[in-house]
Amino acid sequence: MSRRHHFHIDHRGHSVSATVQTGHRPVVEVLVDGKETGYARGDGDRPVTVPVELPTDPPTTVTVRATPGPGVPRCLLLTDPDGEPLVMAPRPY
Repeated sequence: MSRRHHFHIDHRGHSVSATVQTGHRPVVEVLVDGKETGYARGDGDRPVTVPVELPTDPPTTVTVRATPGPGVPRCLLLTDPDGEPLVMAPRPY
């Protein structure tokens, strides 16, 4: 049985949202400022990474890493290889 989970964070003046659909083949959709900019399918409970660009000048590449399970899904925003990952807050809708 699949279920949809929503996550959000504001970073560098931009809205980054992720929807994680759990199930046998998880799906992760990422929106930046309300526009779909990334999509990936996963395999079981393995983490799924989705690279996206923030519309800054010049564009900034970030990565959303979603862990669909086991248990409740989690999402992180990875801003650079040496930086701390930012936790994306779950949204109840």
